[in-house]
Amino acid sequence: MRTHVCLVSAQAAANLLPAIDPELKPERIVLVVSHQMRKRAESLGKVMQEAGIRVESCELTDEHDYARTEGELLELANRLVESEVLLNITGGTKLMSVAAQSVAHAADWRMFYVDADTDRISWLGKAPNATRPLGEQLRLRHYLQSYGFSLPQPPSRSGMTARQRGLTETLLRQIGNLEQPLSQLNWLSQIAEDKNSLAVQMNPQQCDSRSLEALLRNFEEAGSLTVEADTLRFASEAERDFVKGGWLEQHVMECVHQLTGEAGIRDKAANLKVRDASGVENELDVVFLARNRLFVIECKTARMDKPESPKANDTMFKLAENCRRIGGLSSHGMLISYRALRDSERKLSRALGIECVCGAEINRLAEHIKVWIRPH
Repeated sequence: MRTHVCLVSAQAAANLLPAIDPELKPERIVLVVSHQMRKRAESLGKVMQEAGIRVESCELTDEHDYARTEGELLELANRLVESEVLLNITGGTKLMSVAAQSVAHAADWRMFYVDADTDRISWLGKAPNATRPLGEQLRLRHYLQSYGFSLPQPPSRSGMTARQRGLTETLLRQIGNLEQPLSQLNWLSQIAEDKNSLAVQMNPQQCDSRSLEALLRNFEEAGSLTVEADTLRFASEAERDFVKGGWLEQHVMECVHQLTGEAGIRDKAANLKVRDASGVENELDVVFLARNRLFVIECKTARMDKPESPKANDTMFKLAENCRRIGGLSSHGMLISYRALRDSERKLSRALGIECVCGAEINRLAEHIKVWIRPH
């Protein structure tokens, strides 16, 4: 029986990729687990079981005690003496890796290391074809499941109509001039959504606003809404979402789609709902996999400097936390804001490791995303 022995760590890709590779796929996987990684191992095991692999675990008593760890791995080797064992040394702590390599030499296990950036496996020791590409790629569903999250509904990958695309081009050309009316329109759309309605009444001041009137005309020409006296009517719930800021999310998604081959982007989705084990849901505006890492983009068209609006700082803190919790330590977050950020907000984004593309920078979005994806 072919068996993989895997050292569980916070990064799931390195253990998942060889497990689903057609040439390497084992009949059994033994997950070597520290106390800290028990939940991660449970989530990882479920994905592997889904792939038809028998999953067992070897729980270490104290991963900081080298002698004890080596002894427990030697006991594991004795149990696997009749199997063809391949040791994946990519994960775990350094001490776990050293102990596992010592046992592998004694038990005559073959060993390999996975470079998740390049999808390549390197065999250690004397082996033909010491380095080769892996034959499978991770999908969003499997990646997220390995971190304990499920997808309550299929990912959305729908695009814009030609009229919506034309409107979006207009909105991007006029960045800097439409912040105020766009903020008003977002607010009106939110009121309608909160009331579960497709209609919202404008106050006299809004009706007299020439900038808002011009903006409404643009959305009306795109088929998203109609204006009847002081009442704003949305064509559908989907169009109301588009008006409220979905247009920027869809623009970003189209940009990601166009970069797929050139930038090595893989599975991708917009408005992706993810649910943790306790049933709590989060929605990710745009998300994709590249270099076997999760990239999460948050899109904001509303002004974030008004009292009733979500603050930029709060948005970045939440994005950073979601990235870490949902995609692991190697995930990346980006905030795309129609409004330019203040210097203090930019400073916070750097401290949190959040990339920002704001204001007129959105017109060079493809360039920003390509640089963001590259290994640093």
